Amino acid sequence: MAENEAEGGAAADGAEAAPPKNKFKLMIMVVGLLAVLGGGAATWFFFFRHGDDEHHAEAAPPPKPPSFVEVPDIMVNLAGAPGERVQYLKLKIVLELKEEKQVEAIKPTMPRITDIFQTYARELRSSDLNGSAGIFRLKEELTKRVNAAVAPVQVSAVLFKEVVIQ
Repeated sequence: MAENEAEGGAAADGAEAAPPKNKFKLMIMVVGLLAVLGGGAATWFFFFRHGDDEHHAEAAPPPKPPSFVEVPDIMVNLAGAPGERVQYLKLKIVLELKEEKQVEAIKPTMPRITDIFQTYARELRSSDLNGSAGIFRLKEELTKRVNAAVAPVQVSAVLFKEVVIQ
């Protein structure tokens, strides 16, 4: 019987030692299951949730189309060195505004805008307008100058309908 008790005691000790191993395995399985579920939820959130955003985007009203104001044609002679052939620059410009009511605010300042554009254009040389980079710089300068002239109204962009250097 002492042997049975010794074996039973050893079995009891083994039974007490076994649960920590089983609990450890159980915790690893639970953590793994949570990681898989979390990864699946994150995948759904990032990749498949776009359908909900489309419904919200449809509820928003469409943006208003911009308004445009034509500037009178500008024709100036370009600055050049003495003795060089005289070159001319002809511009047809349109101003882009965000709202229709801004058009009425800008119309009274159109003589000032034309003057600012002509004054700036007369200082240009034909080399300043070479390539698309030159035209882009001209557009940026004219936008900056027209916004200073018509403040607080903001002009979104200066658009060229025609640029001729002759």
